Amino acid sequence: MTTKKKIDVALIYDFDGTLSPGNMQEFGFVQAIGKDPTQFWEKVVGMATENDASGILCYMYLMLQEAVSNGISLRRESFQQFGTKIELFKGVREWFPSINEYGKSIGLNIRHYVNSSGLREMIEGTPIAREFENIYACSFLYNIDGIAYWPAVAVDYTTKTQFLFKINKGIREVSDNKRINEYVAEEDRPIPFKRMIYFGDGETDVPSMSVVKGQGGHAIAVYGDARKQSTAMRLIKEDRVNYACEADYSEGGELFTTVKQILDKIR
Repeated sequence: MTTKKKIDVALIYDFDGTLSPGNMQEFGFVQAIGKDPTQFWEKVVGMATENDASGILCYMYLMLQEAVSNGISLRRESFQQFGTKIELFKGVREWFPSINEYGKSIGLNIRHYVNSSGLREMIEGTPIAREFENIYACSFLYNIDGIAYWPAVAVDYTTKTQFLFKINKGIREVSDNKRINEYVAEEDRPIPFKRMIYFGDGETDVPSMSVVKGQGGHAIAVYGDARKQSTAMRLIKEDRVNYACEADYSEGGELFTTVKQILDKIR
């Protein structure tokens, strides 16, 4: 008797505003440099606007500069320590074992991925880091003393779409720019788009949500406040996402029920 192989399904999450209420830099780092979040982000926007530059690269540069100015050594362990302070939405910690168990019960193997413009090193410090198959996010290069000195990976809203294809083709490495462009028949790809569920909270996730939805997968706009709810409803109206749900990951809630129904459909 042969055992039927479980079907792999990818659940792909933006992080800030999707799994966590707010930007991760606001949990620990901003306080460490003696600023409030508004001051920090105004400086980022001002630098990006004045130089017609990437907002992602500007926030990474300012993190390095502000740390130096305040005598803080930004090591990988420092970022991970900041990551322990990141708040998560209700039910997030329990979400992973619960949804994994449901998938298993219907013959699906759930794989979780992060696709974020936040920092990989900070996400690694959260209690849910071990749940992810891979974390695609911004990161730094470190010098011989282990101190961050330059961006290694910068992820903006369009960059996020390339990671969908890496998941689709089973490529873990960000640096791999060869296999990602090689032709692979859809039926030979480890996780087809129709077996993807993308979770995002707003405008920066629209390209990724559109790609997943357009290829037969499922896109969910989550919201944690009235402003984000308005955005989610507009994305539904514009047919850019399949569903809009409150960012409550508790078992039995609307989001949990919606994902169970999607998994049933995939099965």
